[in-house]
Amino acid sequence: MHTGQLLGSGRTADVYALDGPWVLRRYRDGTDTTKELAVMSYVGAFGFPVPRIGPPAEGARPTDLVLQRLTGPTLAEALVAGRLGAAEAGALLARLLRELHAIPPRVSTNPEDCVLHLDLHPGNVVLTAGGAVVIDWSTATEGPPGLDRAMSALTLARIALDPALPAGADVRPLLAALLAELADDGGVSAADLAPARTRQQQNPHLTETERGRLDEAVDVVLDSSL
Repeated sequence: MHTGQLLGSGRTADVYALDGPWVLRRYRDGTDTTKELAVMSYVGAFGFPVPRIGPPAEGARPTDLVLQRLTGPTLAEALVAGRLGAAEAGALLARLLRELHAIPPRVSTNPEDCVLHLDLHPGNVVLTAGGAVVIDWSTATEGPPGLDRAMSALTLARIALDPALPAGADVRPLLAALLAELADDGGVSAADLAPARTRQQQNPHLTETERGRLDEAVDVVLDSSL
């Protein structure tokens, strides 16, 4: 299959231009996209903002996703550029988590479970002309909503501890705003953070330095929740 210009690369995948309004997202580690497509189709049917899924490309691999090409900055880019403030961004992330957790589970028979993204942070939210769209559903699963809230908060805290953050990228105000918004939804407790920390510790795509910040990141979240 012919792919066009490389548009971007993340920790696990590369994104290439295709003809028309589509892009190709290809995993470098051979991850099969069947489950990810199923989750995106499911939450999209409930009106949750995900990229439209395109027609299978000729010669596509199991590692390929054909998705709507989105135009607009990520929430992270908008924050650094000063287009949004921490309070507005925190409210947006909380709203997206809240709306996702209102969707009943697709597979689980536990009525307390819901769909979880598990990587919902500013880099995975694209601000299009039609509104915010959540991308990268590779880690999505089902379970208690507190785990998803904790994963988002812990990721922000871990990023906040990175000494290499560019100027204007202070994440702590965003973390505080998110936690304040989530308080009425159950907040983020130490019990929620324990499995979130374990998941991030076991994430093969984090560096050893990032894993080494997890204990401090847990403390940052708990301190910011006070």
